[in-house]
Amino acid sequence: MRGRRWIVGSSLLLLGGLALSWFAGSKLVAGAHYAIALPAGLLAQTVTLPTGHGRSVEGWFLRGDGKGAVLLLHGIRADRRQMLDRARFLHAAGYSVLLIDLPGHGASAAPRLTFGLSEAAGVKAALAYLREQAPGEGLGLIGVSLGAASFVLCQDCPQVDAAVLESMYPTIEEAVEDRLRMRLGALGVPLSKLLLWQLPLRLDITPQQLRPIEHLAAIRAPLLLASGDRDMHTTIDETRRLYGAAAQPKALWEVEGAVHQDLHAFAPAAYEERVLRFFETSFSTQGKHTAGSHGVSN
Repeated sequence: MRGRRWIVGSSLLLLGGLALSWFAGSKLVAGAHYAIALPAGLLAQTVTLPTGHGRSVEGWFLRGDGKGAVLLLHGIRADRRQMLDRARFLHAAGYSVLLIDLPGHGASAAPRLTFGLSEAAGVKAALAYLREQAPGEGLGLIGVSLGAASFVLCQDCPQVDAAVLESMYPTIEEAVEDRLRMRLGALGVPLSKLLLWQLPLRLDITPQQLRPIEHLAAIRAPLLLASGDRDMHTTIDETRRLYGAAAQPKALWEVEGAVHQDLHAFAPAAYEERVLRFFETSFSTQGKHTAGSHGVSN
C-alpha cells in the first residue's frame, strides 16, 4: 500500500512538473508585436526590411558623416528603444546607425522566439541594408544578449569589420540553467532539462543549434566581448570561455560591479570611450581582415 502511494505521488509530482514546465515554456517562446512611435527629436528614417517568408523587420536609420555604419541589436523581450542612447552617441560621433526590432519583438512580427536562430534573419537583412547605405565604409555591430547571439548564429551574414558582443550566452543549456538556478536553487537544474526537452517539439530546433560559442571562431573581424563581472544570467566565467573561443583580434571588457544589465547605462563614459576607440581602430584596419561572410549550418 505504501509503495503504491509512493508511485502515485511520484507520478503526480512528475506530471505537475511537466505541466509547469510546459506553461513556462509557452511564456518563454511567445513573441510580442506592437507599434513603436518615433521619439521626438530623433531625426531618423523608419525602414522596413524583408526577411523572407512574407515577414520583415522594422527599424530606424540615422545617416552619419561617412565615418562608418553600426547596427544595434537589443536583448530579449526588449525592442530598438533599448539601444537609443547608444544610437545617439554613435551618431554624434559621425556614424550611420540602424536600430531594428528583432523578429518577435516590437514592430517585427514573428510567431515565436527562437533565442537567436530565426532572429538571425533580421540581422542578415539589416546588415545588407547598411552595406548598401554606406558603401566603402566600415561596418560594425553592437549586440546585447539575444542580439549578440542572433548575429553569431547568423547564416551567411554580410561580413562586418567589428562587433561588440555584450552579455551573450555561450550555450542555451547554460542560459536556461543559470536563470533557473538563480530563482530555484538546485531545483533549477532538473527543471532546465524539462524546458530544453521542449525545443524540438515547440520550435523544431535542438539545443545543439543554440551554441554561439561554437561559431565565434568563424567571425573574421575584431570582437569586443563585454559582460558584468557580477552577471548571474551569463557568468563572467562563461564570458571568459567565449573570449577564449573567439579568433584574434579580440578584446575582453569585464565591467566591474555590473550584473545582467545595460552596460552603457551602467558606465556611460567608460562604455562610450571604449566602444568609439574600438570602432575607430577596427575600421582603420578593415582592409586587413577577411572579406566575405560568416555563417553556421542550421
